[in-house]
Amino acid sequence: MEPLTLHSFPRAIVHIDGDAFFASCEQSRRPKLQGRPVVTGKERGIAASMSYEAKARGVTRGMRIADIRKVCPDAVILPSDYETYSLLSKRFFAIVRRYTPDVEEYSIDECFCDLTGLRRPLRMSYLKIAERMKKELDTALGFTFSVGLAPNKVVAKIASKWAKPSGLTAIPGRELHRYLAKLPVEKVWGIGPNTSALLQKHGVHTALEFAQRAEEWVQQHFTKPFYAIWQELNGRFVIGLETAPHDNYSSIQKFKTFTPASFDQAFVFAQLAKNIENACVKARRHHLAAQRVVVYLRTQTFQDFGREVELSGPTCFPNDILKAIRPAFETLFMARTPYRATGVILLKLTEAYYGQLDLFGEAIRMQKMSNLYECVDTLRAKYGKHTLFLGASFLAHLEEQHAGERGHVPDRTAQLLPGETTRKRLGIPMFMGEVT
Repeated sequence: MEPLTLHSFPRAIVHIDGDAFFASCEQSRRPKLQGRPVVTGKERGIAASMSYEAKARGVTRGMRIADIRKVCPDAVILPSDYETYSLLSKRFFAIVRRYTPDVEEYSIDECFCDLTGLRRPLRMSYLKIAERMKKELDTALGFTFSVGLAPNKVVAKIASKWAKPSGLTAIPGRELHRYLAKLPVEKVWGIGPNTSALLQKHGVHTALEFAQRAEEWVQQHFTKPFYAIWQELNGRFVIGLETAPHDNYSSIQKFKTFTPASFDQAFVFAQLAKNIENACVKARRHHLAAQRVVVYLRTQTFQDFGREVELSGPTCFPNDILKAIRPAFETLFMARTPYRATGVILLKLTEAYYGQLDLFGEAIRMQKMSNLYECVDTLRAKYGKHTLFLGASFLAHLEEQHAGERGHVPDRTAQLLPGETTRKRLGIPMFMGEVT
């Protein structure tokens, strides 16, 4: 690769992606799993993450455990240990912040960072900084990362996927057209199947063909987010990094699978009520109230059925939501149909405020509910999320969420370190469990 100059990167944006992150975390902490096909998601009954060895054997995301054992009989199938994955994710982001404070934690296993202006203080080129970051991440965490360096976020995302796994690809502005010419337009970050279908109707099949369309044509046919993508494909920097902590939500969703599947209407409603309680806990934590709710049920054959319910007023209390959605649930539930999951989405979120007086005393009732749930949340924070719960979710708390082998829990959860309790844990992700 020819030397990169400052003009190659008017902005130096890096995208870093953990390769097969969940499965790689398991291989990192258990050396015996290195080189073996590893699949996480046993507790869900489907593959949540697969090592590259498992992918090579035909395992795909969402594949059922029974099907995984058919295509890859020697696969090591583990329950997802999200506590460990979260701790390793924090280490990942902490290492990146050793080089730059401008880091966007895009998801648990990937981030964007801005290196612009750091060549002189770090005394190395942008490419060298990216190489150092990758080397340190690979060494410290025990598995590989794919890295992309580019003038903006969209192209950096393209670069990081160019040579997975464990690749490092730099796309300077003057070389951008060479990469876009080889990239199908549906592979561009932010362009989904509907938009790619529309582009193809207009004869646009590659990212370069989209980038070469006239600006007026793009603005006429597409909304602002796709215009921003078009600008970045042309080398501009328009989509900034979101480095502030995520504390605002447009929606809150809770979804839980349970096994075995159930025909029992009361039990399925209890599972839905438990999700509603959990969603409301999160809403209250961020001082939000919902004005609209979507509830949905998933059958054993993976068919989803949902209803949207408008509430009489904004609330973050499960009592109010359960009363409002009960008729919708009874419409959705079909007798003699086995259900495996329930979900809820809180929408039209606004700031929770109950100080406005009204003629019918509703504000007084809501203030009393607010005081009650303040006490409930305090007890939950001290003794556990499900220390107190509504009678509506009682059946969902009688037994574990999953029966049989799907009820297996990660080693780090099952075997506590000296001095730990289920509520007070050390932030130590490494546990060398035996694997046969």
